[in-house]
Amino acid sequence: MEITKKEQDKEKGREAENLRKIEAALFISGKWLSLQELIMLTDINPILLKQLLDKLIERYKREEGAVEILSKENRWKMDVKSEHVNMINKLATGNAEFSRAEQETLAVIAYKQPIKQSVIIKIRGNKAYEHVKKFIQLGLVKGKRMGHTQELNLTADFHDYFHIRNQQVSECGPESEDSGRVRNPGETSEFSENSDSYQKSKISEVSDAKK
Repeated sequence: MEITKKEQDKEKGREAENLRKIEAALFISGKWLSLQELIMLTDINPILLKQLLDKLIERYKREEGAVEILSKENRWKMDVKSEHVNMINKLATGNAEFSRAEQETLAVIAYKQPIKQSVIIKIRGNKAYEHVKKFIQLGLVKGKRMGHTQELNLTADFHDYFHIRNQQVSECGPESEDSGRVRNPGETSEFSENSDSYQKSKISEVSDAKK
């Protein structure tokens, strides 16, 4: 039986929604997820889930952005590409001029740029409005109007700023044992909730925001 265009469009829509769910799950988690964990979070059957994971991995490769999806022993993780790890490590070492909450908001922007401010607010809460405003005023982040929200990107000043700050930290003494490790947004106190219901609600929020 011939498939109508309406049915094809409907199928494409379902696939796009499932891809957003998987992407959101990997982004919010910030850690390796097994196939079973992804099934629980996205409610996608395992055969389709594996096919969509392959598609998502290829999409990130084609986009040549700062983020990639890694696969290892039937586990998957979204992470910063190796060439950008030093930048994220510098941010993770901390900065006295920013509160921990501000550092974590800035880490999410750095991790996922370009990212809509509306997505940041869904992830970090309303307090992130003031964080973003401060970053823009300092010239670390730039915003481009997109409908009722704005798209956020790091500026060249961000890279210069944290390069200087990292040098100052090194001059003050040895870094802590943990400072050389990349901190994923999912590892912060704001993302400590591990229940399936909480994770699913966040996945739904991020997926809806990307439509």
